Amino acid sequence: MNVIEVTNLSQSYGKLKAVDALSFTIEKGSIYGLIGADGAGKTTLFRMLTTLLLPDSGSAAVLGYDVVKEYRQIRRNIGYMPGKFSLYEDLSVEENLRFYATIFGTTIKENYHLIKDIYAHIEPFKTRPAGNLSGGMKQKLALSCALIHKPGILFLDEPTTGIDPISRKELWSMLRKLAGEGITILVSTPYMDEALNCNRIAFMQEGKFLKEDSPENIIKGFKGKLYGIECPDHKKAIKDLRKMYNPEHVYSFGDMIHLAAGSAGDLQLRLEREGHKNVVIKEIGPTLEDCFMQL
Repeated sequence: MNVIEVTNLSQSYGKLKAVDALSFTIEKGSIYGLIGADGAGKTTLFRMLTTLLLPDSGSAAVLGYDVVKEYRQIRRNIGYMPGKFSLYEDLSVEENLRFYATIFGTTIKENYHLIKDIYAHIEPFKTRPAGNLSGGMKQKLALSCALIHKPGILFLDEPTTGIDPISRKELWSMLRKLAGEGITILVSTPYMDEALNCNRIAFMQEGKFLKEDSPENIIKGFKGKLYGIECPDHKKAIKDLRKMYNPEHVYSFGDMIHLAAGSAGDLQLRLEREGHKNVVIKEIGPTLEDCFMQL
């Protein structure tokens, strides 16, 4: 069963096409990830699906409701966590949670089972003003407030940006558990490693989808071979490799250089002729980031 259906959805800001005729569906109980850099169009898409922005053209249905004609029904049945912390910073943790439960006509007690694993991390600080929380605790509070009315779909716009690695790991563990309870999650992130937690992902750039599939299938679809190159003079090696191969197929990846090519051939010898020593070349498996670079 599809809980989100999008057909040729578009939105522009002047001459800038932020979302360009997107069409896709999302199944109930799945985690769907939008992966892309800042400015790719992720937040604009979120705002249209959560009825905060009217599309220029195309159509979209969320939980069977039209985003333009039936926005009230959608707002009652979704949870939205924007990229920027938007709760009341002068209210305490508990006051924020009680406020959001009240405006949705429920109580903290009624749906506490949904948030207990998340709220347990911040409950010791329930009397602290939300503005005085750390980044990770702010995100946990925001997620608790988005869940307190038991939404059918949870929209999370870059929920892990600016928080520490441990909090990121905890948050994704919580999201997987929520999906297991039947809550559909649409999440955007600029982090490729987080995409592996999703059932299905879409690489987004300049308002379009470059590729949409499961993370596993996208990795399997990598074309050609990928080589990892270790070289003491990292910067010079990149310049020399870009003269030998398509420049777009050569890029830095941590302390290694990645080369996407059909064959490395006599690459070791060619690099040695350019003055490089102690060069190590090995064939490696691609990551999602390599797939994104190739696309």
